[in-house]
Amino acid sequence: MTEKIKREICWGIIGVGDVCEVKSGPAFMEVANSSVMAVMRRMTEKAKDFANRHDVGKWYDNAEDLLNDPEINAIYIATPPSTHAEYTLKAAAVFKPVYVEKPMARSHQECVSMIAACEKANVPLFVAY
Repeated sequence: MTEKIKREICWGIIGVGDVCEVKSGPAFMEVANSSVMAVMRRMTEKAKDFANRHDVGKWYDNAEDLLNDPEINAIYIATPPSTHAEYTLKAAAVFKPVYVEKPMARSHQECVSMIAACEKANVPLFVAY
């Protein structure tokens, strides 16, 4: 008899602003086998406030710290489009799947580099539509 393997998506969210507040953040917490493990925002107090209000165990004010958290196995990027490529490349470098807000990037070349980095790391790249 084969036992089913239960795998939970443990999200790390980069950029917990308005989009996360009303759209994606709460949804990630309500989906089966999905939880938000940590959030990041450059403004320390705002990261901490979001984490406290949404019962998220960890918060960071540095993206690299969140990306390197071993408990996180997927990254949601909800920052302004100017940083989508940067954070996607960094997430792929640590072999974590990426879910990025729309627009995917600012240019075709940024999109191509994001796709290439995720393909090289063998991790999926999804765009929120």
